[in-house]
Amino acid sequence: MPMAFDSLDYTVTEGRAEVVLDRPDVLNAFDSEMIDELNTALERAHEDDSVYVVLLTGAGRGFCSGADVSDMGGERDRTESTVRLFKVQNVVRKLYHGEKPTVAAVNGPALGAGCDFALGCDLRVMGEEAFLREQFVNIGLVPGDGGAWLLPRLVGEAKAKELVMTGRDVGPEEAVDLGLAVESVPTDEVLEAGRELANTIRDKPGTAMQETKALFDDSATYDDYAQAAIEAQRAARDDPEHTEAVTALREGRDPDFDRSY
Repeated sequence: MPMAFDSLDYTVTEGRAEVVLDRPDVLNAFDSEMIDELNTALERAHEDDSVYVVLLTGAGRGFCSGADVSDMGGERDRTESTVRLFKVQNVVRKLYHGEKPTVAAVNGPALGAGCDFALGCDLRVMGEEAFLREQFVNIGLVPGDGGAWLLPRLVGEAKAKELVMTGRDVGPEEAVDLGLAVESVPTDEVLEAGRELANTIRDKPGTAMQETKALFDDSATYDDYAQAAIEAQRAARDDPEHTEAVTALREGRDPDFDRSY
């Protein structure tokens, strides 16, 4: 069932929640309303037992061009600015730390916080005309939405500093070479490529997938990881989908999980 929002589209189809940023006239730059709606949509996707993967993309020619510049600057109250930044950061939290795996179909420019929304997803595919840009320094700001935290984990500190401090574009081929994108595809195929990748993840045993995502914590020691893995393995083994997956493997067939979609 579609969920009514003004600045984005949210649908759940066959276990895949699709969140489409929908302000194409400004390359999906976000205002306060979109950020509130995006947080709500991601919360509902993570809470919905019928959702196994979240796909984020943009309408029209852009993925997300960051904050709407018409909503920036001026004499904004400092407390109001802090609250807004916290809400933007929460989008990255929900994408990166949320229970469900997340995929970004980067169909066009992903700038500033829009770049961080893409980087906050677990996996990315990019269209041939898309690019990523940590543009904060270009406009006299800092990457407050997560870029200087996300990029070192994805590409290493030296390359991350280059990308953040120069504010330059990273095109799809370079993104694939750096490991920032799974693949580059023609622009008109990026949504379908994102869906295919999302469906590949969706079709794995759900508990095992979610517990696997949770194990990616580079702040943990190995002993922390080992203990968390013991608990995660117990949860995965107790899931009927584990039993079905092993049975299907033994019988040489595809697993048939009992899912409502």
